[in-house]
Amino acid sequence: MPKVIDARGLSCPQPVVLARKAMAEADELTVIVDNSTARDNVSRMAQKEGFKVEVEERGEDIYLHLRREEKAETLPLRSAPSGPTVVFIPAYGVGRGPEELQEILIRGFLHTLNEVEPLPDTLIFINTGVKLTVEGSPVLEDLKALEEKGVEILICGTCLNYFGLTDKVAVGSVSNMYSIAEKLLGAGKIISL
Repeated sequence: MPKVIDARGLSCPQPVVLARKAMAEADELTVIVDNSTARDNVSRMAQKEGFKVEVEERGEDIYLHLRREEKAETLPLRSAPSGPTVVFIPAYGVGRGPEELQEILIRGFLHTLNEVEPLPDTLIFINTGVKLTVEGSPVLEDLKALEEKGVEILICGTCLNYFGLTDKVAVGSVSNMYSIAEKLLGAGKIISL
């Protein structure tokens, strides 16, 4: 009997996170979602991981029946970056939409980083992004968990001083532009939010 994951009512990325964890333990499972975005995101991730996806709609609910397929060995399309992965976070949110949405997206992104592999090597916070690393930040638990897993967190000291937050740092290390530039220039991959 397949394992059942009920992800109804959960916001992105939780249905994907729950499904991925269950897929690590089972070759066959059913994920129940209640919207097309969750259906598409879970389906895409499952197919990428070598699962066959069958979609069944029951009223408002969508049942995704996942079964692991035998995967033929394939060659990678491109080689991995030759240096560390650095995530550059220059703002308190992600994107250029409404401020509330930007903040929801940065919280979702930093929470999700704890659930995916490989982890980035370094997170760099500058400008208003430094506000994510101080007391009262809604992502402190996620950042502390990443730091415990070995992710280096660098925070722009000039930015902290500008906002009067130097004494409020709750995670990571206060850094300078020289060290930040070195990290960026030595990176194999830079992801800028």
